[in-house]
Amino acid sequence: MAFGFAENPALSITPHLDSVDYPTTREQIVMAAADNGAYVDIINVLKSLPREEYQSREEVMRDLAEAARRFASGGLRDDDGVDRDRRNIGRDLVENAPDGNSRHP
Repeated sequence: MAFGFAENPALSITPHLDSVDYPTTREQIVMAAADNGAYVDIINVLKSLPREEYQSREEVMRDLAEAARRFASGGLRDDDGVDRDRRNIGRDLVENAPDGNSRHP
């Protein structure tokens, strides 16, 4: 996964961070990347960011290595202490969503 340096620009995460207004949440970062047409692997790495809230782009950049490690390892505990299977990221939001909130992540 490219973090913006000397690799395929289509696989770079950093352009998707430019369209986000900070401070922001992990969910807003993911939604911005999806709206910009990011590849699913980029979206899933962003879903693996360790913190729920980010005050600046630099904070996100510092956490990208941890997010990539979490995504690659799968099954790591999130900040809320819950083990999530990264191979089916977003499944819980769809299958276990409360009535009226069954949108695809």
